[in-house]
Amino acid sequence: MHLLSIDKNVARHDLSRMERTVRIAAVQSPEFLGNIEAAMSYAADVLAQAVQAGVQLLCFPECYLQGYLLDEEMARTVALDLSSADFAAVLNQFPQSDTIIVMGMIERHAGALYNSAIVVQNRSVIGRYRKAHLLRKESFFEAGTEATVVSVNCFRFGVNICCDTRYPTAAQKIADLGGSLIVCPANNMLPRSRAMEYKDVHNSARGERCRESGLWLMSSDVTGERDDCVGWGPTAVLNPAGQVVAQLPLEQLGLLIYDMPVHQARLTRHG
Repeated sequence: MHLLSIDKNVARHDLSRMERTVRIAAVQSPEFLGNIEAAMSYAADVLAQAVQAGVQLLCFPECYLQGYLLDEEMARTVALDLSSADFAAVLNQFPQSDTIIVMGMIERHAGALYNSAIVVQNRSVIGRYRKAHLLRKESFFEAGTEATVVSVNCFRFGVNICCDTRYPTAAQKIADLGGSLIVCPANNMLPRSRAMEYKDVHNSARGERCRESGLWLMSSDVTGERDDCVGWGPTAVLNPAGQVVAQLPLEQLGLLIYDMPVHQARLTRHG
C-alpha cells in the first residue's frame, strides 16, 4: 500500500510564536464493501504511519469499516453491535495507543441500524456518534439524536457525518458543547455526472459551517470507482474562516497530516 503524507512543514502553521498545536490527520481511502477484514488490514498500515508521525487525532471515512452499503439486507448482514464478541475482535486490531481514532461503521443496536462513527483510544470506545441527517437512500437507518464531543489534550472535537454538515444546527451543537473542531467522516462516491456537479461544492458548504460556528473542520473521504460511480474526495482541513488550509489531491490515496493551532481554538470547558 502506498500512502501520501502531505509535507508537515507545508501543512503546519508558522510556529515562530511557539503557539500550541494538536496534530490531526485524515485518511483518503479506497472503499471496502462488506469486507471488514480488508478494511482493517488497510487501516492497520494507516494507523502505524499515523502513530509513528505523532498524530493525536485520526479520522477515517463514513461507514469505512463495512463500506457505505445502501442495501438493507447486506448492511444488516455486516452490521456490528458494539457489545458483541465480533466487534470486540475488531477493536482488538486497533493499536494500543493514545492516538484517538474516529472511524465510520454500520452499527446494530436493539434491532435498529445506524450510520455511526466510533471514537477509539487504546482499544476502547470512548465515544460514538450516529448520523442525524439521513438521505432518502439511507431510510433504513435510524437517525441519531445526540451530539458527541470528546476531549483531546487542550481542546474538544465533535463529529458530523457527511451531509450532517449541510445543517447549521449540527455544527452549532458542537460549538455549544465547547468544541473547537468538527471531524467529518464522509463518503462522496457518486454517479459521475453528480460527482462532477458537486466536485467543488463540498468544501464550500463545510466552509459555511465553519464561519457560522467559529469551528475548524477536518473531513475524511473515499476515492476510486465503483460501477458507474466515482469518488474523488475531498479530504481537507478548513479553518474557522472557512478557508481550506490543507487538502490531499483529489483521486489520490493518502494521509493528510496537519498541525492545528489551538491559540484560535476554544479551550476545554469544564462542567
